[in-house]
Amino acid sequence: MQLFQNTPDEVLIMASSTLCNLLLEFSPSKEPILQSGVIELLCSLTQNDNPALRVNGIWALMNMAFQADQKVKLEILQSLGTEQLFRLLSDSDTTVLMKTLGLLRNLLSTRPHIDQIMSSHGTEIMQAVKVILEAEHCIEVKEQTLCILANIADGNTAKEFIMSNDDMLQKLNYYMGYSNVNLQLPATFCVSNLIWNEEDGSQERQDKLRDMGFLEILHKLTQASDPNLSDRAKTAMQQYLA
Repeated sequence: MQLFQNTPDEVLIMASSTLCNLLLEFSPSKEPILQSGVIELLCSLTQNDNPALRVNGIWALMNMAFQADQKVKLEILQSLGTEQLFRLLSDSDTTVLMKTLGLLRNLLSTRPHIDQIMSSHGTEIMQAVKVILEAEHCIEVKEQTLCILANIADGNTAKEFIMSNDDMLQKLNYYMGYSNVNLQLPATFCVSNLIWNEEDGSQERQDKLRDMGFLEILHKLTQASDPNLSDRAKTAMQQYLA
């Protein structure tokens, strides 16, 4: 990590790009790098004026968070700080924004991690999701954001952040009926997670979403030309029939 001290940007870009690959989940180099204090270093790169360094810093953190244990995820969140995380979510560079959404998606995976992170930062995360979905962004950005919502909906307690937010439910309703399958699919996946039968409170959630017109939309989507979308809608519909 000595290389990163007082180094020209060109070298930093190359070195941090290499780190992105070394921090992939299957890389044998990942564990020793984690023990070398790299998290703080990468977090500092996300504050750099050079967008290429911001991208590499957040990209490496995204790779590090993929299938990581809870200790690593919490260390990333603590070192980066929620303020910087949300600053990156409003970055004008779309690549920085996409990688930050990727980081958030990786942090919010596996139920205990989802519930713990949402219990600490749920209000801010939901606000960030709302802002992105309401702003003028490309399809890819909104798709990633809806995937984050689908992950939140998979939590045990975290799903209440969506169920108690009628505005967010209306947004899901809107994107399920949108004319792009890449947005319809994660929105439908999110609803499927919310109403999943085998979980506590599923009946109340199903009733609320039925009253908001979701059952009708799901029924229409079972006829969708895209097989993945129609299958997901059918799976969600089955939760009402079980």
